[in-house]
Amino acid sequence: MELSYILNTFARVGAGIGTTLQLFFITIILSLPLGFVLMLLGRCRVAPLRWLVKGFVYLLRSTPLVLQLLFIYFGLPLLPVVGEYLITERFTATIIGFVLNYAAYFAEIFRGGLLAVGQGQFEAAQVLGLSSRQTVLHIVIPQMLRVAMPSVSNETITLVKDTSLMFTLAVPEVLQYAKSAVSSTGQTFPYVVAGIIYLVMNAVVTALLRRIEKKLEY
Repeated sequence: MELSYILNTFARVGAGIGTTLQLFFITIILSLPLGFVLMLLGRCRVAPLRWLVKGFVYLLRSTPLVLQLLFIYFGLPLLPVVGEYLITERFTATIIGFVLNYAAYFAEIFRGGLLAVGQGQFEAAQVLGLSSRQTVLHIVIPQMLRVAMPSVSNETITLVKDTSLMFTLAVPEVLQYAKSAVSSTGQTFPYVVAGIIYLVMNAVVTALLRRIEKKLEY
């Protein structure tokens, strides 16, 4: 295998890295706060709203992400009356699907982290004269994040791999370019290159997450 072919393949498949990273960062930036909001709404005192949020989270966590992407792009425009207003670009549909799906998972992770904060922490805060806002910001949230961080890290690593599902909607990303290269050359090496790219991205993300976890331990 010639060096020029190897370099050209890396350049060709690597052309999709930008789209992959764009989806990754947009999903993380939007799904984390949305997941936190869903967690709060799932614990609110308004029963109908609480049931609605819990049903929404259950639906997204119980169905495949690829099915959700297909429904958003192909299914929503077919709905009567409102369908014509729900037509989106392929990449936009992908972003919507990823953000909603990961927000549902993060909501459950945050809920588990919140449950891990003992009732004694709230009582101690009251004894110290802290307000509800101070208790939540300085006592509850830091402990919740410390407990939830390992699970958040796992989901973030999974997200790196799941970005390949853009392939389902023919969005030009790493796997799409690899498939195109395989089709034109008749060799499977582009798939190896795609695998290397995902491995490198995951290595970088894992290193960053470990640094964050260590800081939260103190």
